[in-house]
Amino acid sequence: MRFNVFQVSRKGGREKNEDRMGYCFTREAGLFALADGMGGHPEGEVASQMALHSLAALFQRDAKPKLADPSSYLMDGVLIAHQQLLQYARSKRLADTPRTTAVACVMQGRNAYWAHCGDSRLYLVRGGELVARTRDHSYLELQEVLGRPGGLPGAERFNRNVLFTCLGSPGKPMIDIQGPLRLQRGDRLLLCSDGLWGNVSDAEITTRLCAAPLNDAVLDLVEVALRVGGPRCDNVTVLAVEWEGEGDPDADSSQELEESGFASTIQAPAGQSEPLDDAEIKRQVREINDAIEHRGRK
Repeated sequence: MRFNVFQVSRKGGREKNEDRMGYCFTREAGLFALADGMGGHPEGEVASQMALHSLAALFQRDAKPKLADPSSYLMDGVLIAHQQLLQYARSKRLADTPRTTAVACVMQGRNAYWAHCGDSRLYLVRGGELVARTRDHSYLELQEVLGRPGGLPGAERFNRNVLFTCLGSPGKPMIDIQGPLRLQRGDRLLLCSDGLWGNVSDAEITTRLCAAPLNDAVLDLVEVALRVGGPRCDNVTVLAVEWEGEGDPDADSSQELEESGFASTIQAPAGQSEPLDDAEIKRQVREINDAIEHRGRK
């Protein structure tokens, strides 16, 4: 698989940047992921990094060198990330659980698959046209789906960031899975936090993403978002990928593969130097499946 990737995160007017992004790949599959730690809850930066690390650990275990079922991998990976956050809160005796949004995309063969929870988004652009975009798990997006744009008068000001699901919440998170979608050479996928789409329209994201080489296009979008957002702008984080076809990764546009046939930019959270081992991953999947089965019998 050949691809070109560029990622950037800029701190806006917030006290700290709790966004995280990264990618990992083998010769036949790639994972691209982004998470936005939620304010109002403790350790948002830990939540977002743990979400990415859980996804990367499961990808490293299962992509040998490709995933047997990318959609199942995405569902398991996001649910394991959720379970990891709940376990972290218990182990630290936190009064509240760290929480985060997440969006992740797998490219494998000629297809793309993606999953999201919350309001971090994925855009797929082809030939200057928007082909696909995730739908936020938010109050405002729900009003759009129901045919009531903006909801009640004045609601947009107060409800733009009101989510009805996320990772780390008390209940099982809502996770949307999409794909496979057949890729064409030159397709560009963009994963972003709400700091981008909250200040730049879908139409402008589509236009600017196609208007220049990938690196320049992404930097341009980030600068526009920061300028429009002003002094109180949220953090702006973007990871963008251009699919260049099947075959070995291009060493000029992505890092060299390790001897294991796996490479990653995703680091373990502070204090967790080792990745999840197979036994822990299997235990997490078993707990998730048992819980789902138990709810189904009620």
